[in-house]
Amino acid sequence: MIVGGGVAAWSLTARAQQASMPVIGFLYSSSIERFREFAAGFTAGLAESGYVEGRNVAFEYRIADNRYGRLPALADDLVRDRVSVIVTAGNVPPALAAKAATQTVPIVFMMGADPVENGLVASLARPGGNVTGITVIAGEVTQKRLALLHELVPTAATIAFLVNPTNTAFSNAILMSETARRLGVRLLILNASDPSDIEHAFAILGEQQAGALLVGPDSFFVAQRDQLVALAARYRVPASYFQRDFVDRGGLTSYAANFSEAFRETGAYAGRILRGERPRDLPVQQPTKFELVINLKTAKALGLTIPQPLLTQADEVIE
Repeated sequence: MIVGGGVAAWSLTARAQQASMPVIGFLYSSSIERFREFAAGFTAGLAESGYVEGRNVAFEYRIADNRYGRLPALADDLVRDRVSVIVTAGNVPPALAAKAATQTVPIVFMMGADPVENGLVASLARPGGNVTGITVIAGEVTQKRLALLHELVPTAATIAFLVNPTNTAFSNAILMSETARRLGVRLLILNASDPSDIEHAFAILGEQQAGALLVGPDSFFVAQRDQLVALAARYRVPASYFQRDFVDRGGLTSYAANFSEAFRETGAYAGRILRGERPRDLPVQQPTKFELVINLKTAKALGLTIPQPLLTQADEVIE
């Protein structure tokens, strides 16, 4: 069953099948289409423990469609349905909603934030409680992206930083401002939580003559990636993104973990918990490989010459 804009019909046959097998409940802040882009990675990880959807495990979905205020009710719904494990993905809000909903149902997260700082686990090595998962510490990665963007556009005296203020990742703004000062650039904080906000943010970016744009990590921005890439092209501003599919769609550059692999590890943890392991005994994992992707066609359109050290460092160059 998928719950998002409405409740999908669920047949009696599906209910009977699900009653005889464990159920993984997915709580996702973005769209079901976005989640399915990484579904292969999750199911591959889950299969490591011998679980295959429809054969010996069932899936339930609760999707917030980027409306974070809906997450608590969706999490409560999964708990009422007595799922075996709750898997959250996208960012911090789904994991926080799941933890607030239950202290007994195991929770596995995949997100781009510090779970200790956000009160989800006691420590990375010893999570404690009913929560564990995979994390990409977004603050550290976003700092690295800012440094790479400065190297890419050294003439930019002002770099805009686009964030969603409804997401706890907004707290990175302070950290990023400190990083910008060390690099000798001014950081212009821009807020956006709906498509019209993004249009307004780019208008401010133009007025303030920002020389580059850093897009903060948020599932809402993933949903609006075509809009962001198109506006960056219209305003002729070099932009750095937190996932490579922005670059595939015409964005300039991205620096990010391999999210398919992160989802595989999330699936592996879900399978281990279904096998009887406890979240408190599974250390929070962090990706070890990050990929720099550069779109040379976009750079040419912007009249930008990519420094050779960055080209050498890039894991992939799109020509």
